[in-house]
Amino acid sequence: QVQFVESGGGSVQPGGSLRLSCAASAISSRMYAMAWYRQAPGKQRELVAGITSGGSANYADSVKGRFTISRDNAKNTVYLQMNSLKSEDTAVYYCNILPPRQPMWGQGTQVTVSS
Repeated sequence: QVQFVESGGGSVQPGGSLRLSCAASAISSRMYAMAWYRQAPGKQRELVAGITSGGSANYADSVKGRFTISRDNAKNTVYLQMNSLKSEDTAVYYCNILPPRQPMWGQGTQVTVSS
């Protein structure tokens, strides 16, 4: 059973940074385009950043220039470096392949940006 386990979330002040990790099991994530998604309270889940198997990255306009997605295929892990965090970045963050597959959603990791 494919499973993604997200970690690294927490509570930070505006302007702070966090690094999220997504570890994959029962799947070789290197074979897939991967992405980070987020869901804020009362809102639909949205795509934040994606990275191809070759390492090309794309970002939502709202995070461009602040977030960086990367992958370590040897560790079967995808990362999201988040800098200059804003209150509107508060959400539960998930990883999945791109496009996402329903059975692969994990529990996510909570990111809260508040002063």
